[in-house]
Amino acid sequence: MINTKTIVAALALVAGFSAPALAAEGDVVHIERQNWSFAGIFGTYDENQLQRGFQVFRESCASCHSARLIAFRNLAEAGGPGFSEEQVKALAAEYEVFDDQAEGGVRPGVPADRFPPPFLSEQDARDANGGSIPPDLSVMAKARGVHDPFPNWVFNYFTAYQEGGPDYIHALLTGYHEEAPEGFELPPGKYYNEVFPGHAIGMPPPLFDGQIAYEVGEGQVEVPLTVDQYATDVAAYMMWMAEPHLAGRKQTGFVVLLFLFVFAGLMWATKRRLWAGIEH
Repeated sequence: MINTKTIVAALALVAGFSAPALAAEGDVVHIERQNWSFAGIFGTYDENQLQRGFQVFRESCASCHSARLIAFRNLAEAGGPGFSEEQVKALAAEYEVFDDQAEGGVRPGVPADRFPPPFLSEQDARDANGGSIPPDLSVMAKARGVHDPFPNWVFNYFTAYQEGGPDYIHALLTGYHEEAPEGFELPPGKYYNEVFPGHAIGMPPPLFDGQIAYEVGEGQVEVPLTVDQYATDVAAYMMWMAEPHLAGRKQTGFVVLLFLFVFAGLMWATKRRLWAGIEH
């Protein structure tokens, strides 16, 4: 029997672990969870959304940020934006890639090339961005997350929640304010963002309504040209960049779980057969 002292000690231990999280909760901005097509154990990427997200990334983000881990050919791989090989070849040819073996040291890109960075050197990047180097966005969706105070994060193990990165990116891109709240001292050259730690961010608002005209293909549904839509699409695309094989991983995980359930049943039946008629 568990006595009263043991119960009190357990409750005190739980309270001790949760107190710092609860104390810090007031300093952390609540980030709304979005409805992602790739959420859950059976979620997959929306091909049309990834194509829109790539367009936002290319026309807005790529002027400052790199994606050095992504090659042009990745855009045609299964589970991704679904571009054809011809589209990828044409896209790659629009970029110039530095190559010591090429005449003049520069040649048109090919599908095997990675996306060229927007700046020739780190110093060029610093000079164009007030001394800071814009971070590479290849795996940014996995490098960022949201804060869930105890005991909320416990339920994430049961809901398979792993979309904290795109939730944060969406909240950041839609979290700009034209003016800082009263009493907040915004340093010169900074912009107020309710999600960014410290709320003073050096990146100006990268999106505004009507900024990008989506290329709507045959069979695709038109979507609103708003900051919220742009942020949703590019966050989904950045999640794909960070985890391009997400759908395959989920399929493999489901097969493994199914195997474990069947294996457990076989082991239980074997145990019943071997120990039948034996007192124990």
